[in-house]
Amino acid sequence: MTTDRIHRGLDPVMNAEIRFLALANLFDARTKCCLLQCGVAAGWRCLEVGGGGGSIAGWLSEQVGCGGRVVVTDIDTRFLEAFESENVEIVRHDITRDPMPEGAFDLVHARMILIHLPERDEVLRRLVSVLKPGGWLACEEFDGVSAAPDDVTSPGETMLKTHDAMQRLSADNQVDRRFGRLLFGRFRALGLVELQADAWMGMVQARSPMTTLLRASYELRRKAMIDAGYVTANEFEADLACMESDDFMMPSPIMWTVCGRRP
Repeated sequence: MTTDRIHRGLDPVMNAEIRFLALANLFDARTKCCLLQCGVAAGWRCLEVGGGGGSIAGWLSEQVGCGGRVVVTDIDTRFLEAFESENVEIVRHDITRDPMPEGAFDLVHARMILIHLPERDEVLRRLVSVLKPGGWLACEEFDGVSAAPDDVTSPGETMLKTHDAMQRLSADNQVDRRFGRLLFGRFRALGLVELQADAWMGMVQARSPMTTLLRASYELRRKAMIDAGYVTANEFEADLACMESDDFMMPSPIMWTVCGRRP
């Protein structure tokens, strides 16, 4: 798919498909490594919260085998239906209010969910409560605050007006753009043990998976950002053109991966 198609009038379904594929390309290998370190194995019962495009759910089903089970939840499950099988259950579910079975899972995983939820701290407590004793919780969230573009320290880095507009819109919608940075402390406060945490970031360049993810994210919010007066339509288009230039560079958000075990 050409980059022009990404920002010129994509419908929401295609936009979601692009974002899910970009997230998988960027982070699935790191996610799988984390979950393997947690010990996921045949016979485990796993909960994948906000299954998105289903790539991790499909992989988990292979790890737990016919003797295990993977429950995959999302508010919109249309992209997950292809993964339903004898050991994969797809559930339409709102993690902020719908009931969940306590003490039921060996592993709970969530990626890029909590940052968007005003109730994120309560949701974290709920995720701990559904773990079996000894079960593992693994969460992956962005920190988009700690490493902003800085063309003084690193000449050539660009802060797009559209990126700043998305940050302002996120604040309006109670998105906590620091939350990845806070995960380790939250896990510790909830009494989880054997904590592990690492972080990844990269330099965004033209035609990279992170550029694809950011462009699709900008497009998803284009109208809201323009209507709010945070960026003009001309500035928006100029920024997308800038992202395709060979000299474009901008540090990515930091992806924090944190896991811990319920005693």
